[in-house]
Amino acid sequence: MEKLRVGVIGCGSIAKYRHIPEYAEDKRVELVAFCDPVHMRARAFADQYGGKVYTDYKEMLEETDLDAVSVCTPNVWHAPITIAAANAGKHILCEKPMATSTAEGKAMIAAAQDNNVHLMIGHNQRLMPPHIKAKELLTSGKLGEVRIFRTVFAHGGPETWSVEGEGGWFFQKEQAAIGAMGDLGVHKVDLIRWLLDDEVQEVAGMTGILQKETADVDDNAVVIMRMRHGAMGTMTASWTHQPGEDNSTVLYCSNGIVRIGTDPIHQVIVEWKDKEVERFQTGSLASNEEGGQEVNSGIITAFVDGVLQGTPPLIPGEEGLKSLSVILAVLKSVDQKRLVHM
Repeated sequence: MEKLRVGVIGCGSIAKYRHIPEYAEDKRVELVAFCDPVHMRARAFADQYGGKVYTDYKEMLEETDLDAVSVCTPNVWHAPITIAAANAGKHILCEKPMATSTAEGKAMIAAAQDNNVHLMIGHNQRLMPPHIKAKELLTSGKLGEVRIFRTVFAHGGPETWSVEGEGGWFFQKEQAAIGAMGDLGVHKVDLIRWLLDDEVQEVAGMTGILQKETADVDDNAVVIMRMRHGAMGTMTASWTHQPGEDNSTVLYCSNGIVRIGTDPIHQVIVEWKDKEVERFQTGSLASNEEGGQEVNSGIITAFVDGVLQGTPPLIPGEEGLKSLSVILAVLKSVDQKRLVHM
């Protein structure tokens, strides 16, 4: 079997800790090109893994014999690079949020369809073992209906993770477009949609800059969501969580409570209505904390599987667009100070 020839566009931390090492571990993949406006970032990976170095993604797409690319750039570049890659006949794995507007997201999907290439969005929360176990429990029907939920994604901020540190692109509206809600909140919106197998019907949100004074995007967001089937809950995204990280979700169901990521040993705990408690050791949630980066996200394997097997992307552009649309509705709610119907 010929190897899948992959190029990585954007050589920051998400590429460094997730995409590149996970591609390198997959014997079906050959890393053949690295692109970043900062030449030394791309050069460092080429020196380690081999391959060509570019500072212009257009040159990379034109000159390199590629099958697929990972788009790991600031948010505002996701759409133009994805569309260019699709038009060049490359399969695309794009980081979240997939775009900064609904129009961009639709254009990305159309470009992939027109060129018969895969477009997958990096919503890796769906692939984490505790979430897979929780989905299994919900699908069994034993827990009954989810009535209330709360989900959180919070850490100390991108400066603890990004190669650019304080003042990097995450904090700049012209590069990020959306702050903590686009960085972390879109992950948890996508997770809730997937866990409940339901769509968001209404949102109301509050955002603010509570600590990152040099930022011109939100560093905290709190959202209330109502799902189409009636469940209600909250989503919190924060860049000011100290110390450590919170990536937990709690589902209050008609027959019990499911706690995900609230205990370091038992990643999923079910408290049944009859007071019996079940605890499951499923494996950890991938995280940005030390040690969490060693957990395989599963996203690269799923992308490669789909491309090589010719099966539909596990998390296609359409799913990414639905989750993005919720975040954009929240921004509308914040701006207009009202409940927004999806």
